[in-house]
Amino acid sequence: MTGATQQISFQALVLAGDRGTTDPLLAQSEACCKAMIEIDGTPMVLRVLAALEAAESINGRMLSGPKPEQLAIEPEVRRLVETGEIDWCEPRATPSSSASHAMDQISHDTPVLITTADHPLLSARIIDHFCRESAASDADLTVGLAPYSKVQQAFPGMKKTVLRFKGGHYCGCNLFAFLTPHARGFANHWRQVESDRKNPLKMIRLLGWGAVIRYLLGLLTLDEALDSLSRKFDLRIRAVILPYAEAAVDVDSVRDHYIVQEKLTSKH
Repeated sequence: MTGATQQISFQALVLAGDRGTTDPLLAQSEACCKAMIEIDGTPMVLRVLAALEAAESINGRMLSGPKPEQLAIEPEVRRLVETGEIDWCEPRATPSSSASHAMDQISHDTPVLITTADHPLLSARIIDHFCRESAASDADLTVGLAPYSKVQQAFPGMKKTVLRFKGGHYCGCNLFAFLTPHARGFANHWRQVESDRKNPLKMIRLLGWGAVIRYLLGLLTLDEALDSLSRKFDLRIRAVILPYAEAAVDVDSVRDHYIVQEKLTSKH
C-alpha cells in the first residue's frame, strides 16, 4: 500500500442466525446453534470475531444472531455484547433479510463487510486483503472468491461448490463488501442468489439462458458474468480474488468440521 492510499474503515457484520435442529452438524455437536459449535475448544463465532478485532480495516463489529436465549448460553459472546464491544441485533428468517435488517442500523455512509459465523479459519490477513482490494475497486459491491486449485490442494477432502468460468475456477468465500449506499439495496435481492448458492447453474440462470449456455460450453468469463449481474441489478459488482485457500472454508457439514478440526490441531 502506498502512502497516497487512503485507509478505509469497515463496519463488520457477522451473520449468525440458526439453521434449525435438523442440521446433522448441529445434532452431532450438541451446541445450542451453529455459531456456537466448537472447533478446537472455541466456538466458531468467537474465532470470526477475534479475526475481525485483529484486522486493521475493521472499525466496529455487529452480530446478527443468534437468538437471545442462545446468546445467553455462551459467556464470552454474552460478555462482548453486554460490554458493548460488539453490537447485536435479532436475526431474521434468512441471511438476506438478516443482512438488510442489520445494515439499516448502520450509517449509510459506512462501508460494510459481511461474513458468516461458520468461517473459523478467517484471519485478519484475509480480511485486510479483501477490504483493501475492495476499497481500491470502482465497485458498489464486491464478493470474495478463491481459486479452486488452491482450495483443492489445501483441503483435498472438502466438498466445495465450484464456479467454472472461462479462464478460472473459483470457490465462494462468504465475504461481501457493501461499499456504497446504493449497494445496500442488493441485500433485498440476495435471497435470489442465496437460495441457489450450491447450484452454479441456477445462479447463472439469473443472467438468462444465453449465459447458461455459454457457461455450460466453458465460454463465460467471470468478468462477463459480473458485468451482466451489474446491469441486472444496476450496480457495479466486482470480484476480489483471494490467494488464501482457507478464505473459502466454511463449516457446512460434519465432514467440514472434521477437516477444519484436524487443520487447527495440527498447528499445535
